[in-house]
Amino acid sequence: MNNPVFFVGAGPGDPELITVKGQKALADADLVIYAGSLVPEALLQWTKEGCGHISSAGLHLEEFVEMMADAWQKGKKVVRLHTGDPSLYGAIAEQIAELKKRSIPFRVIPGVTAAFGAAAAMGIEYTLPEITQTLILTRMAGRTPVPESESLEALAKHRASMVVYLSISMIERLGRILAESYGEDARVAVACCVSQPEEKIFYTTVKELPELVKKENIRRQAVVIAGPALNAELQEGSRKSRLYDKDFSHEFRT
Repeated sequence: MNNPVFFVGAGPGDPELITVKGQKALADADLVIYAGSLVPEALLQWTKEGCGHISSAGLHLEEFVEMMADAWQKGKKVVRLHTGDPSLYGAIAEQIAELKKRSIPFRVIPGVTAAFGAAAAMGIEYTLPEITQTLILTRMAGRTPVPESESLEALAKHRASMVVYLSISMIERLGRILAESYGEDARVAVACCVSQPEEKIFYTTVKELPELVKKENIRRQAVVIAGPALNAELQEGSRKSRLYDKDFSHEFRT
């Protein structure tokens, strides 16, 4: 029978950060509809000759869903290529709902999100033993509302490791909120175009965050990282995990 439509996470930009399974799906595809405003075209190098490439940047939901459905009806193998991981700010729920209405099968292949690409670039661990064991991935309310219980003000009070997506255009307000919970002198980072050739990581304080973003003209494809994990002294001096403690026994070591 007809193949399922694959939703594939492209990762943060580096073509080699796509999963092996995602790469295989691209290599087998007859049509790839990709999020052209975010997914670098370099990812399309994994497709075969003759594969159709369509950017959804200028399309609305009904338009590209019809393209996917039409190709599927013709027996073609279809890939919907998303930046990062499809489950995070990927708007795949509404696409899946449309496919279900048409009884079109689908599968989702996860990808590397920018938060983890940024951590790799900075060489940090978000979850330091006895310092912070929580990582919050969130965004500020803009044209897309955020539930009141999940406002940045409420989440920042935990003072955990936090990565804020899709909020760089509201950097003044973001800075004020972070200052209330983390303090003006707390270290923060801005990671731009993670894993791509133009990648840049900026370190600053909460107080100087808005000025940095304006000075560097950072407008898109950037996440803001806050929390104790950015403190170099804590990274180096945090308590060791029990997992590798020589005096800690478990199922695989006595």
